[in-house]
Amino acid sequence: MITAHNLSFSFPQKELYKNVSFTLEEGQHCAFIGTSGSGKSTLIEILTDPDKHLFEGKLEIDPNCRIGYVSQFSQVDPNSEMTVFDYIGEAYNKAQDELNVIYAEMATTSDMDALMEKYQLALDALEDLGGDDFESRINKQLNLADLMKLRDVGVSSLSGGEFKLIQVIKEMLNSPDLLIMDEPDVFLDFENLNALKKLINSHKGMLLVVTHNRYLLNHCFNKILHLENAEIQEFEGRYIEYNFSLLQTKIELQEIAVAEAEEIQRYDQLIDNLREIATNVDNPSRGRALKARVKFQERLEARRIKAPFVAIKQPEIRFALDPEAQEGIRVTVQDYSAGFDELLLENVNFEIGHSDKVAIIGPNGTGKTTLLRDIFRGEHPSIQIHEGTKIAYLSQLQGETLKDSNTILHEFIDAGLKTYDEVRAYLMNYGFEGEILEQKIESLSGGEKNMLQLAKVGAAEANLLLLDEPTSHLDLYSQVTLEQALIDYKGAILMVSHDFYSVVNGMDYVLIIDNKTVRKMSMRKFRQMIYTRHFDRDYLETEQQKKAVEMKIETALKATDFETAKGLVDELEAVIKRL
Repeated sequence: MITAHNLSFSFPQKELYKNVSFTLEEGQHCAFIGTSGSGKSTLIEILTDPDKHLFEGKLEIDPNCRIGYVSQFSQVDPNSEMTVFDYIGEAYNKAQDELNVIYAEMATTSDMDALMEKYQLALDALEDLGGDDFESRINKQLNLADLMKLRDVGVSSLSGGEFKLIQVIKEMLNSPDLLIMDEPDVFLDFENLNALKKLINSHKGMLLVVTHNRYLLNHCFNKILHLENAEIQEFEGRYIEYNFSLLQTKIELQEIAVAEAEEIQRYDQLIDNLREIATNVDNPSRGRALKARVKFQERLEARRIKAPFVAIKQPEIRFALDPEAQEGIRVTVQDYSAGFDELLLENVNFEIGHSDKVAIIGPNGTGKTTLLRDIFRGEHPSIQIHEGTKIAYLSQLQGETLKDSNTILHEFIDAGLKTYDEVRAYLMNYGFEGEILEQKIESLSGGEKNMLQLAKVGAAEANLLLLDEPTSHLDLYSQVTLEQALIDYKGAILMVSHDFYSVVNGMDYVLIIDNKTVRKMSMRKFRQMIYTRHFDRDYLETEQQKKAVEMKIETALKATDFETAKGLVDELEAVIKRL
């Protein structure tokens, strides 16, 4: 359907792709992954409208290929009066209306041949959408996503997560040859995320999905496109197999790199000796020998292993804590209620201690963000912020904490860092360096904006972190680094998240929203609840075994014990087969 050959594209300040090639074929469910800001969304724009972009190389798209699209920034129209059913069936209703117009024209036309051609095209369009079976197809998809209860509800009353799923259903039922979805999982609660998984796995057409969600990556897709450092790698298979392949490559490359480093070190020593001899002894042959060795050394350096898909530079996320922070209760919430048109939360009671790490868990639209924002503002009568508490806040609405018209440098001068040199040195740890520091925040990707928020939180030296969907838009490498930062932080955290991995790996316990209030649940019970609903009985134990073996391999690699690492790879492969 789509073939790219030696495709290159650049912005004035950044090269995005350099001679990349890939194919998208019928029946493929392809995950599109890569670090934030690497150009995934731009490549989607090129695929959907190639005439608008000046790129080098060849892009061949089957002229009959119809492309559907679900944006990561979809918004519910508050003024829409359409029901969910009518919204999903919009294309079908339009095609039916066109047929009705043609029927009316048939009664008066004198050019029946032209009208019959028009009629056949309209009929084909209707058949592509399912014809008379369209209503049952809508009902089937709504049932699959457990959203049948929303069939006759107005779209303007949907939560953001519900609307995203309805959009996915609508585009799938429009039957494009290729459906492109840009981070359709962002902000979905776990139930809706599981519904999205079902929709993806049941879809018969070709998919290209940009996602950083580990749950979807582990349970969907039969092809991986990985964009990194201006290059693309294709992998035919599941993400878990791709990760395993990368690990094998990493071991091989590190072994070669160690051998090359030792060889280069030997030549360094030899060159130093020759240089000393050439300095002290007036002999032209010594000088020529030195030049030859230096050239050979340069060739060794040039051929050193470059691995854009293995040795990926990860950000260094750290949450600083004021060393003089006192122990004690940070926040007390007592008889808290919140709501807009209807009551969302009532009779909410809990306390956050100085080192508690707590996740608030609940479906979309149940008041989690409202509660977090009220704690941050500190003005609600049912919320007490205790003396000595210093709060840093990360918002899922990035405009709350970042000013789009600021450059990155100015944003951090505003945040309290005193000089540009301080800002530059600090932001280098978070992957921001060079010309990007002069860019306006509005030009950044969603992942880059969230990383910028994390950098601001890290610089605040707060003793209570309020994090609202901190993993949203973050690439996989940043998510893993964030998890470690959450574990290492010694202060208190209250986090709203639908990312199962960040919650179970970084939090002490959860507050579950249940019947408009919250109840405390241990992490052990939370894990069991999630796995009982969505996984086979032995999956949790097998996944833990996989992680344990991977950690052993990392330890072996740090010790350059490659034989042990290779032996552990065989053990890991056996565990992966059980998953």
